[in-house]
Amino acid sequence: MPDTVLEAIKLGLWDFEPKDVEGEDFDACGAMPGTPAKLLMLAERVRLGLPLWHPADRQDCEDTEE
Repeated sequence: MPDTVLEAIKLGLWDFEPKDVEGEDFDACGAMPGTPAKLLMLAERVRLGLPLWHPADRQDCEDTEE
């Protein structure tokens, strides 16, 4: 059984769902959505077999300097 989505794809398992992981078991991302930093964090989560989204991930652009 694969541990990550990437492993599942290599095995041809297109209906793979990663194991449930609680939000306190991995770090939230403070990077703004769509930024290179956010995309790097999402890629790392995929590599580690973690959920893409953390409940405390930044979801907006508020509190940014112009």
